[in-house]
Parts: sequence; C-alpha cells; structure tokens
Amino acid sequence: MPFPSFRDALPALDVPFDPEVVTTRAVAAPEGLLVFFDIHQDTSLAPHSHGPQWGTVIAGELHLTRGGQTTIYRPGETYEIAEGEEHGAFIPAGSQIMDLFAEPDRYPVKR
Repeated sequence: MPFPSFRDALPALDVPFDPEVVTTRAVAAPEGLLVFFDIHQDTSLAPHSHGPQWGTVIAGELHLTRGGQTTIYRPGETYEIAEGEEHGAFIPAGSQIMDLFAEPDRYPVKR
C-alpha cells in the first residue's frame, strides 16, 4: 500500500541525498522523528550508527546489514535497530520506508 497523498503536505527533511535519489516527509516532535522515505533510485547506505530506530517497509525492499549479516525486509515487515548498533543498507528504487527515530534531530526539517 503506497503512502497516502495527504502525507505530501508534511515537511521535507534535509537529508544527505539528492532529491532525485531519495525524498522525505516527516512528523517531528520533541520525543522523536517519524520519517517517510521514497526511494527513486537504488540507494546504498554505508555502515553507520545512531540512536534507536524502528521501521517498516511499505513498498519494495530493505536489505539491512548488521553484524555482517544481511536480512531482506519486505512490505509489512518491521525491524528495530538498537542505540549505537552499526548497520548499513541497500534499498532498491521504488521502495517506500517508514522509520521512527528516537533522536528528534536525526535530520533537520527543511524550512
């Protein structure tokens, strides 16, 4: 199921991706950040770590690598990443991912 059209009224984030590759919409609160990712081109994320994260695949796939093992998540499947846990990812074009970050300032909101 794709994201609802009213999601597009939410603010975008300042993320380290070209908007031709990845676009975002978000709900920001002092307690966390909920991000809707649209992946327009195949995207790889180098291994990195940050605060706690929970996510689900809405469309497409997420190839999440942690501890040297890659797991492929598909629509409706969820994942949780612990604080400080190193992880990387490959996300194919056409995927839609929803992530909840415990860090409210993980990515700044575009003004």
